[in-house]
Amino acid sequence: MKRLLPFAIIIIVLVGAVAAGWVVLRSSRDRGATPTPTPNPGGEAKGAEPPHVRGNPNAIVTVEEFGDFQCPSCGSYYPELKKMETEFGDKLKVIFRELPLLPMHEHALMAAQAAEAAGVQGKFWEMHDLLYENQTKWVEQKDLVPVFADYAKQIGINPDQFMKDLSGETVAQRIFQDGKRAHSLGFKGTPSFLVNGKEAKDEQWKPDGLRQMIRDAIAAPGK
Repeated sequence: MKRLLPFAIIIIVLVGAVAAGWVVLRSSRDRGATPTPTPNPGGEAKGAEPPHVRGNPNAIVTVEEFGDFQCPSCGSYYPELKKMETEFGDKLKVIFRELPLLPMHEHALMAAQAAEAAGVQGKFWEMHDLLYENQTKWVEQKDLVPVFADYAKQIGINPDQFMKDLSGETVAQRIFQDGKRAHSLGFKGTPSFLVNGKEAKDEQWKPDGLRQMIRDAIAAPGK
């Protein structure tokens, strides 16, 4: 029971964060529209530390993504972000934050657990990429444990340790802290983005808009 408690807390927090907006999300975000967030007046939470970072750690532009591995829009956006990483090179770094949308996406939490469990062994991004590249396959499965265990083998991590960490407190706390950060920023949909701390809204949320935000951040005075 004690091992299940952290995940019960995660579910409560995440459901609370998205419940008010999930109907809007189904009709708008999955068509590419961006819902209006409601910031938390209590202040901005930091999220899991250290964050998962890909790219030059000293890059002048940081894109922080809040994603859900089961979200179709996130899956479609994934190759676009990979292109941006190549286009902007050392000027860009990407941070990924967990925001599994519950109960809308029934497998999202376990997918987040799989990514974070891989991260314990230093292979978060490898699992991240596998989950998005194979999204249409694993979302149809009823039992995801053997699927994700196979992914763990593919990326070369200890499968026994992976299975242990999958339901461990370290993973639970990371997802919980990322969920708190998303909630504090008022994010209810995925993917959501910050570019050097500025939210990508409306047309900026689209790939071309996000690219322009990155260009503007690079060209900003002092950069």
